[in-house]
Amino acid sequence: MSKTILVVDDEPNILLSLEFLMKQAQYIVKTAKDGEEALQIVETTLPDLILLDVNMPKKSGYQVCEIIRANPAWKTIRIVMLTAKGRDIEREKGLALGADEYITKPFATQEVVEKVKELLADV
Repeated sequence: MSKTILVVDDEPNILLSLEFLMKQAQYIVKTAKDGEEALQIVETTLPDLILLDVNMPKKSGYQVCEIIRANPAWKTIRIVMLTAKGRDIEREKGLALGADEYITKPFATQEVVEKVKELLADV
């Protein structure tokens, strides 16, 4: 059975490229342009993994991660945070809030695909 990936980013070019990459890797892909839209999708379609941008309108990636981790029904969702903020403190904050992985932009597309495959291998 195919795994479902939710790609969340307010930058249309990044959203499109990640959607394309995940579809090429044979995943079912949903997309959201902000944190609120992402949470609505999680409520209706429980994704296996979320590629989550940190800096977004309405709700930040940090807020979305925190909300997802606070809901026991969503504890199996893997979260990969994507951000232009590469400082260690930003990474530590994302991981402390419950992210499974943290990838800094700009990223190598193959790196993202490999990380997703790795995280979903045991699901």
